[in-house]
Amino acid sequence: VKKPKSMLKEKSDPMKTIGIGPIKELTLPDAIDEAMAEKGKTIYKEKCTLCHKPNKKFIGPPLKGIFKKRNPAWVMNMILNPEEMVQKDPIAKQLLLEYKGSPMINQNLTQQEARAILEYLRTL
Repeated sequence: VKKPKSMLKEKSDPMKTIGIGPIKELTLPDAIDEAMAEKGKTIYKEKCTLCHKPNKKFIGPPLKGIFKKRNPAWVMNMILNPEEMVQKDPIAKQLLLEYKGSPMINQNLTQQEARAILEYLRTL
């Protein structure tokens, strides 16, 4: 038996959700900035690989293909503002539960460093 649409739970589109933090909008260009991606790779290896692997679940979720599931602004806000995100953002709260309560550590990155990581993630 199909439920009428009015009875279905409203779910927000994760691609439209920007999260909570300083980034209100971010549109990624079609072309990858190779220099920025290289810088992001260095930062990612130093700050992110203890918890994230590109292709498999680890302490945190896999990040390959992240922009097929998440808005770039949401990813930036998760990097820059993880404490508030896991307390107030529904997607981040769900991820916290899914990953057994392991919150993302705030690496105190600048917006430029976080943006470089995003550019690197686009190359995965």
